[in-house]
Amino acid sequence: MTGSLKAVFFDLDGTLLDTSEDLGHALNQVRRAEGLEDLPQDVIREQVSNGATALIKLGFGQVSDDVLVPLRQRLLDMYLQHIALHTKPFDGIVELIEQLSRHEIAWGIVTNKPQLYTAELMRHFEFASAPCATVSPDQVGVGKPDPAGLLFACNAVGCAPAEAIYIGDHKRDIECGHNAGMPTIAVGYGFTSHADEHRTWNATHVADQVADIWPIITTYLNQYSPT
Repeated sequence: MTGSLKAVFFDLDGTLLDTSEDLGHALNQVRRAEGLEDLPQDVIREQVSNGATALIKLGFGQVSDDVLVPLRQRLLDMYLQHIALHTKPFDGIVELIEQLSRHEIAWGIVTNKPQLYTAELMRHFEFASAPCATVSPDQVGVGKPDPAGLLFACNAVGCAPAEAIYIGDHKRDIECGHNAGMPTIAVGYGFTSHADEHRTWNATHVADQVADIWPIITTYLNQYSPT
């Protein structure tokens, strides 16, 4: 079946992969080195999508930059050493990408995770088809919600923004998709703080679980092959 939809782009942490346990492990290792007890995983999980600086502030409070910067680097170094011990695709992601591959729809990743960590993490995973684009802020000079990453991904795939969908678990993902002129799907299974948070971001669609995504995607496919 050939449709008007040419590509589906995913946010990485909290949308494609559940990276919370490995990032939580890295944060708690740094806390232990400073004589502090581990933070609960569910507390850490809510901050994972906000990046390493947010995790350090969670773990150590409001500290000065001369304290924050080296703590952040220690967190990142620890994370890189153990980047895929517990990380896994969210339930249903493998099957979703199989569906995309079966329908010859390209897929890719647009993340605020720096390229060093994105590339190393993705090296540990293999899906039905390879991502046609994997875009980090250091490749385009700016992070989300600026649309540069999504526009770069569209160019790499060879599609217009209106011919793609962006899926994310954070408000800035949805803002990024809107800024790019792209339909969006806000997901509630990722690293949101409460169950209905993703419903407040004015996304084109919402998905409570991965299984809800494919039915949304099918509405963008032509119902009949061209004659």
